Amino acid sequence: MSQNLEFNKNEDKLKLMMSEVKSRLHTIYKGGGDKRIAKHQEKGKMTARERIDYLLDKDSPCIEVGAFAGYEMYKEHGGCPSGGVVVVIGYIKGKMCIVVANDATVKAGAWFPITGKKNLRAQEIALENRLPIIYLVDSAGVYLPMQDEIFPDKEHFGRIFRNNAILSSEGITQIAAIMGSCVAGGAYLPIMSDEALIVDKTGSIFLAGSYLVKAAIGENIDNETLGGATTHSEISGVTDYKSKDDPDCLSSIRNIVDKIGDFDKAGFNRAEPKTPAKDPKEIYGLFPEDRSKPYSTMKIIERLVDNSEFEEYKAGYGKTIITGYARVDGWAVGIVANNREVIKSKKGEMQFGGVIYSDSADKASRFIANCNQKKIPLVFLQDVTGFMVGSRSEHGGIIKDGAKMVNTMSNSVVPKFTVIMGNSYGAGNYAMCGKAYDPRLIVAWPTAQLAVMGGAQAAKVLLQIETASLKSRGEEITPEQEKKLFEEIKARYDAQTSPYYAAARLWTDAIIDPLDTRKWISMGIEMANHAPIKKAYNPGVLQA
Repeated sequence: MSQNLEFNKNEDKLKLMMSEVKSRLHTIYKGGGDKRIAKHQEKGKMTARERIDYLLDKDSPCIEVGAFAGYEMYKEHGGCPSGGVVVVIGYIKGKMCIVVANDATVKAGAWFPITGKKNLRAQEIALENRLPIIYLVDSAGVYLPMQDEIFPDKEHFGRIFRNNAILSSEGITQIAAIMGSCVAGGAYLPIMSDEALIVDKTGSIFLAGSYLVKAAIGENIDNETLGGATTHSEISGVTDYKSKDDPDCLSSIRNIVDKIGDFDKAGFNRAEPKTPAKDPKEIYGLFPEDRSKPYSTMKIIERLVDNSEFEEYKAGYGKTIITGYARVDGWAVGIVANNREVIKSKKGEMQFGGVIYSDSADKASRFIANCNQKKIPLVFLQDVTGFMVGSRSEHGGIIKDGAKMVNTMSNSVVPKFTVIMGNSYGAGNYAMCGKAYDPRLIVAWPTAQLAVMGGAQAAKVLLQIETASLKSRGEEITPEQEKKLFEEIKARYDAQTSPYYAAARLWTDAIIDPLDTRKWISMGIEMANHAPIKKAYNPGVLQA
């Protein structure tokens, strides 16, 4: 009975968290709000999301990258929902593509710093996985009040055009549709693509608009004559197709994509997909409401993999990490997961779940090497508080074993996918393929927490430092002051460990329903299958 009560409490909590995610997304999907959407549509234009829905095959799966980008950021500038750009991976005429659509209801589609970061992420996905990329351009260009944070640096606006050139040189199809304003430096993006379409009367492209032309050289000219569809389709030859309206333009893109030839496959193993034998919905009840409580990671895995079948590797060794082979939607995968059960070692010692010990790191390193040898994509299921500390671990060489795991994972040539189920703290985030280690996709459940350490741990550490500092000056801190300082530090850290905080900054690609985990992994491997592995696996000197 107590177990059923605990299951129900967990289920209710996670369902509430997912309801909150959906509620926030509902607001984000409105972009600049109902009034701006209505004004946009009055011009005969579809919204960014309407354009993507029209472009993609009906009733086909798709995943959105970076929906929470910019969330609760730039408040002093009125906010930037979804970073002012929508990025979706889906199917056009049966071909997997990535679509990047400016949302002109958000500051006229102007580029904030997070907009640039999100566009670069989309191009990174296209480049890594050799996916055709479709740009639906409707943007006023750089958001001038923040130009210093978007214009000149290596990972800023200009990097996008560099990536246009690299993608083209790699033979990766880029198609751009000018469906609204396209000004100044932003004009280079569609024209550096392989083919460009422009919508009559609403699309325009020029290095300088009519007002700037008047100010610079004294010429009187309207924007349509300067850089409209007729000008660029019949006089300059800058664009390749002239469309009468948004649907006509999007239909043309679908027809162009339909003619693209097949791609070379990476050759990842896929069998007939099977649903898990154990109900995936039970994840809601199995994942604890209290993040400090142990639970069975194996039970979670069984509800994520085909037929709930899992071939565990080194089951009796290094038990705080689970490794093994399975299938997800038919795709063969190697799973590396943090085991959250409390474990009694052969020596009679208790090991904490979610902590990486020397033997666990060693096992994970060996397994990652095996997956590279067999050309099996890797899936990391994170719920990790870090590596084990203390004299016993230090004397046992935890740093070396941890470095070996990080080294092996970093040099992996098979695609990696990361799911942050719970904690993702410190070096544990790194070893379990955090964002810095190039997972093809990285997603978080609403239960995720990302930070150097947990709020309570951080508050205790900083409180010790503050107390020692006061004592060194001959001062004392009262219990009341100590409690207040602890609560302030913990509140600040807790806010920064939120999955929303991480997703807003694109540390993760999405906050997802646990029940969508299989879809993200399956579509991720399918897109990775577009890119044959050309680099030989070399685990590095620490593997020896």
